[in-house]
Amino acid sequence: MAIDDEITLKKLEVFLAFMQMSNLTRVSERLGLSAVSVHRALHSLEEGLRCPLFKREGRNLIPLKSAYAFAEHAQRAIAACEAGVAEVREMSGFNAPRLRIGSLYSLTLRCIPKVIIGLKLRKPTLDVNLTLGSNRELLNSLEEGRLDAIIIGLKEPPVSQDLVSVPLFNDLIYLAAHLGSPYADAAEIDLADMRDQPFVTLSEGFVTSDSFSRAFEISGYSPRIAMEVGDIFSLINLVSEGIGYGLLPGRIGAFSSRIQLLPLAKKYASHQQVTLMFSASRERDPNLLALAAECRLYGRQLAGKE
Repeated sequence: MAIDDEITLKKLEVFLAFMQMSNLTRVSERLGLSAVSVHRALHSLEEGLRCPLFKREGRNLIPLKSAYAFAEHAQRAIAACEAGVAEVREMSGFNAPRLRIGSLYSLTLRCIPKVIIGLKLRKPTLDVNLTLGSNRELLNSLEEGRLDAIIIGLKEPPVSQDLVSVPLFNDLIYLAAHLGSPYADAAEIDLADMRDQPFVTLSEGFVTSDSFSRAFEISGYSPRIAMEVGDIFSLINLVSEGIGYGLLPGRIGAFSSRIQLLPLAKKYASHQQVTLMFSASRERDPNLLALAAECRLYGRQLAGKE
């Protein structure tokens, strides 16, 4: 049997509220509707059922036996629908009790801890899982639904309409050198003058690896790679021991006092835009809205210190 178009979930909610409160005015106040709208919803529900639910005594509506019988079914229908909505939202991560965030290793010193602390203050009951990896790994995990949001570095602003992006800050690329290197006092570094020097770099998939490749395309030669590593901490340690030089974003300077970051010549100048990204289909998710607000706040605070 087809259900008449006049029977809607909203009207069932109005009907159940009236069965509980037996007063048009009180129902209208609870649901934020006018008394006329409440009365019209009840009347159209009767028309959709093609049978009376109430009898009129003056201005009052008195429920009939049919109303009490229908209320039991209506309550089950509303409960089933609410349970279904909750289940699919949880499956999609919408307002789930847990938020899965991905980030770069290089953001774990200040940025990520401050953002997560702020997020927990906004939503104290929210559990946060943090996954660290390369740009490529994190983007794949976001696309495949294994992560709810990622905070990564980008060479260019994203153009995908499928993703929401919230920029936090821009970070310049520097030459990373061991303390006491021959370049320590240079006002700026021309990579063309380092043709004979060894370099340490991150493996493919990291945004810093992309910045490295771009800089040496401009230099006109292929650098001598002493070692390629899979995380930025290993790269920092190798540079500090004099194994080779590296190219690193400015935020790395706070990780170690055993390396120094030297400015590159203007022709090599590049930056990474640290950006929060999540699916546009979830842009109204309360958890992600809170995360986005905290990222914007962090960006404003950082800009205020500069």
